[in-house]
Amino acid sequence: MAPAGALLLGYLLGSIPFGVLLTRAAGAGDLRQIGSGNIGATNVLRTGRKGLAAATLLLDMAKGAVAVLLAAAFLPGTAVLAATAAFLGHCYPVWLKFRGGKGVATLMGVVLALYWPSGLVYAAVWLGLLATVRISSVSGMAAAVSAPVSAAFFGRLDLVLMLLALALIVLWKHRENIDRLLSGAEPRVGSKRG
Repeated sequence: MAPAGALLLGYLLGSIPFGVLLTRAAGAGDLRQIGSGNIGATNVLRTGRKGLAAATLLLDMAKGAVAVLLAAAFLPGTAVLAATAAFLGHCYPVWLKFRGGKGVATLMGVVLALYWPSGLVYAAVWLGLLATVRISSVSGMAAAVSAPVSAAFFGRLDLVLMLLALALIVLWKHRENIDRLLSGAEPRVGSKRG
């Protein structure tokens, strides 16, 4: 029962669409009809509400971390299952017809909770690239790829395959961004999209 409980706990926490809920509560409209239509913090930023974007980022990270920590505390041996389910819940939430976010913030929360040194590498790559190239998709994808690489480097081979699978999903969710990057049309953070 513990594995099933961890999967359910992780998925339910991960599937909470904080970006949609916060923008609606703040009177900023339906996030899915704004900018890229994505439910993550980068698209919330396009509403012009920096506070809402920051809150979305932190809450999307927190739900991944909380799922891992609760599973570790109450369902021993199931933290990786809860982590995977939380990430999938964010990317494919049943409440939004399985059209969720791209998973970058939730994956950071998961990585921090599973193995904090890799989480610090993830944060450094994400924030470092965001500050220098100012392209959200580039920094997010690079950060996701850094997770299995750093886990392998630190000797946490038990996490590498799972983190690699989740990083590949992040890349898949960014496939339209990759097309725009290749064509030179990917917007920088702070620019507006129609």
